[in-house]
Amino acid sequence: MMQPLLGNHIQSIMKKSKSKSTLLNSRKNLLSSFLAAFFIVALSHISFAQPTPPKPFGPVPTKNQIRWQQMEYYAFIHLSTNTFTDQEWGYGEDDPKIFNPEKLDARQWARVCKEAGMKGIILTAKHHSGFCLWPSKYTEYSVKNSNWKGGKGDIVKDLAEACKEYGLKLGIYLSPWDRNYAGYGKPEYITYFRNQLTELLTNYGDVFEIWFDGANGGSGYYGGAKETRKIDASTYYDWKNTYQLIRKLQPNIVIWNDGGERADLRWVGTEDGHVGEKNWSLLNATGDVPREMLRHGVENGDSWVPGEVNTSIRPGWFYHEYEDSKVKTLPRLLETYYASFGRNGTLLLNFPVDKRGLIHENDEKAVLELASAVKKAFAVDLAVNKKVTASNTRGNAKEFGPEKAVDGNNETYWATDDNLKTASLTIDFGKPTTFNRFLAQENIALGQRVKAFKVEAKVGNDWKLLDEQTTIGYKRILVFPSVEATQVRFTITDAKASPVISNIGIYNAPQILTAPIISRNKDGAVNIAAADKESEIYYTTNGSEPNNKSTRYKGPIQADGKLNIRTIAVDAKSGASSPEAAEKFDVSHKNWKLLNIADDKSTAAIDGNPNTAWYQPKDQKLPADLVIDLGKEENLTGFKYLPGQGRTNGIISHFQFLVSSDNQNWKLATEGEFSNIKNNPLTQIKQFNVVKARYVKLRATQNTQGNDEAGYGEIDIITQ
Repeated sequence: MMQPLLGNHIQSIMKKSKSKSTLLNSRKNLLSSFLAAFFIVALSHISFAQPTPPKPFGPVPTKNQIRWQQMEYYAFIHLSTNTFTDQEWGYGEDDPKIFNPEKLDARQWARVCKEAGMKGIILTAKHHSGFCLWPSKYTEYSVKNSNWKGGKGDIVKDLAEACKEYGLKLGIYLSPWDRNYAGYGKPEYITYFRNQLTELLTNYGDVFEIWFDGANGGSGYYGGAKETRKIDASTYYDWKNTYQLIRKLQPNIVIWNDGGERADLRWVGTEDGHVGEKNWSLLNATGDVPREMLRHGVENGDSWVPGEVNTSIRPGWFYHEYEDSKVKTLPRLLETYYASFGRNGTLLLNFPVDKRGLIHENDEKAVLELASAVKKAFAVDLAVNKKVTASNTRGNAKEFGPEKAVDGNNETYWATDDNLKTASLTIDFGKPTTFNRFLAQENIALGQRVKAFKVEAKVGNDWKLLDEQTTIGYKRILVFPSVEATQVRFTITDAKASPVISNIGIYNAPQILTAPIISRNKDGAVNIAAADKESEIYYTTNGSEPNNKSTRYKGPIQADGKLNIRTIAVDAKSGASSPEAAEKFDVSHKNWKLLNIADDKSTAAIDGNPNTAWYQPKDQKLPADLVIDLGKEENLTGFKYLPGQGRTNGIISHFQFLVSSDNQNWKLATEGEFSNIKNNPLTQIKQFNVVKARYVKLRATQNTQGNDEAGYGEIDIITQ
């Protein structure tokens, strides 16, 4: 624009020049006009130039990964022959005819998930036992040979149709390990595996996620061989070519894999419902991934691999009737909520479908309570459209102004100049306002940038620190005690690049009473405690439903025999009650003695406290025995084993349980494995036919790490 403008002006002046003096004056005018035009054009460029958006920094998510992250919350469904054998891991030899969930209703699953606020369902189409929930043409070990629907059913099809009806996305779990297939461990199995994969990704519509469990190799039926087979998970499945097949069949899919080739999503190193407070959505494309790295991600990782938090609504993944009273309470589920996609993850919550083929009433009640509590907690965003200021705005442009962080639109964002890695944003409520939740989101399409931040509240004339944290990512939610303030200041104290914040939310969540905690010590005394010390506790000991007319707890409950405790906490002011807590106790450990262990600390294994543990000396080799004198003969029908909590070593995976009346002649009551105990280190219950005995022996034959350590959080017995 500048050159034509100056040329026209010069021609105009020259036409008016009639003499030398005129020419001289014209030259002066020409110079003045040139300078004026130059500054006009330059200023026009400065005034109207639009600031450029921030460039992506580091690894960024694919469109598939962004769509997946925006789902936030979806369901797992575990159902197989295991459901009818009371197992977590089927061996692969169970008769398919035992599978008969007569009232199976995939529409009920979809309805519950939709009402719970979930966006999709991942079905365990084939677990480790090899039993298929669809009529695969490549095996006879499937629903086509079960009694369900006379062998004419297809659960994957039923769920695909139900998901479509309820507006949910369908996901598929296909176990790479198959304990039934005769050719597992040989090259021929890979063809079989890919054939089944092709069936699942071709015949049931769009699939948003494919899920491959990391459990591989070990003992199995294997077509009748009944042997142990080991494979190299990093090479056996040829994941690179398997992934190519998956992406060809389902271009919009994301892949979850716990072993071998790096996938789109990662496990977070635990199944108890949380990811690290510091959570980078990054890993390196190659190299080992220790659990600590899975928990927190890698700050300078070269690949976008976000974390998915998978956990079950019960202790186990498959249905067990004895866990009907073990469904996670609302406070526990809220903890999981905030510790999963409240920490830049997603939440994959499992429903162990029962023998009828339905999500159990207790599970449905719990998940709908969670949905209601979350809806109430985030019903009103106190920050939206409030007056907001920032320490810096990119190019001083409204397009990237701080108001974009509180406009309720996640597509817009507040951004700072490129040279800034610290910045603050202040929200003014205009009046004292009570709140207890703070939410922040980065525009992850431009990468994950924030390394550290803090949140402060202006209480009176002073700024009060509410929390200091590290990463944000797609979504970060902070929970803190209620505070009344006129302003909130969000300060990014460190970042890898200039911040891009798409959303800030502030909320006042209603207080929720926490279910009491029940424990029983070695002497048989039952203690009940509420998190809110001002609450009143009411309980029953016979399994009846408690209310504020039941016995009020005033101190330990002493009893040597069986007890079925149910209890609630009640707010004395409002009369509101907490979720119920329940525990069943067998005979007390008052007269129990450990006979073969000299270490005084070993009593931690039978003290009734799940938070204490004892570990056998490191020079002790497996198999190792723990012998207990019960004090008198009992009619035994089973036992319980809880590994030491908070540690990953010494978890017993295989055992023998022996009984005796005289501590000399021993009889094997049961033996086997504690299925999936490495990833789900909770109480395992093993039952057997009634036997009278005074002495019991738990023999640890293997542990989850393949070494000689053995640890015991708690051992208990089950009597007739």
